[in-house]
Amino acid sequence: MLPRNAKHRELVSVFDHPTLDRMVRKLETRAPLDESDREALLGLRFVDRTYEPSSFLIREGMVATHCALIIEGFAFRQKLGIDGGRQIVSFHVPGDFVDLENSMLRVADHNVQMLTRCRVAEIPVRDIIALIETHPRVARALWVDTLIDASIYREWIMNVGRRPAKLRLAHLYCELAKRLKLAGLGDESGYRMPMTQEQLADATGLTPVHVNRSLKALEADGLIQREGRFVSIPDWPRLRHACDFSELYLHLDQAT
Repeated sequence: MLPRNAKHRELVSVFDHPTLDRMVRKLETRAPLDESDREALLGLRFVDRTYEPSSFLIREGMVATHCALIIEGFAFRQKLGIDGGRQIVSFHVPGDFVDLENSMLRVADHNVQMLTRCRVAEIPVRDIIALIETHPRVARALWVDTLIDASIYREWIMNVGRRPAKLRLAHLYCELAKRLKLAGLGDESGYRMPMTQEQLADATGLTPVHVNRSLKALEADGLIQREGRFVSIPDWPRLRHACDFSELYLHLDQAT
């Protein structure tokens, strides 16, 4: 059944290179791939689907039939408490598989929601499993990708549990700079920030008021500059030093 607020095209035939190229480029940073691996990835069947902001890709308890690759836009994973309180546990950018684990776990244990208008390629779970069984290098790349997700989760726990409010936000800004650079959407000098202050609050365990106050403090310290949705980083070494940021947990060196 098609999720609410979603539009889709028919299942695309094999070798739709423009859509899946970004996925291949990212997986090549996870493990070395040969030409047969690339052809198998580019030959995956998928449904090209567009979701509106705030719509759900996956809801907790759903049985997964597809794995979704973000082509355009941003998404986030979240858990809801019994009182309706939301904890955002990760942000996802173009090139990310946002529910790859469901190809093996089958039933979703969290929600995946759209942060912006989002275009995704939904690949049948059975095709992902077949690819893993026949292409060990692709299997390794996907395994490393899920391990990096777990590494990012550990850092987010550290961020929420031990860093002061201002530095939680500074650390998140540093992480996004590195991840958006990998996606070709920004770098350490700046990028477009699609998250609202409410969403930043739910990701850092703060209130929107506290987020607003902390962002103003980062600006007053000259660590960031904001103009609408765009954030500039005037002095990258100074920002990363201030929040003790190390990209080690992003494991950007896997391909080497």
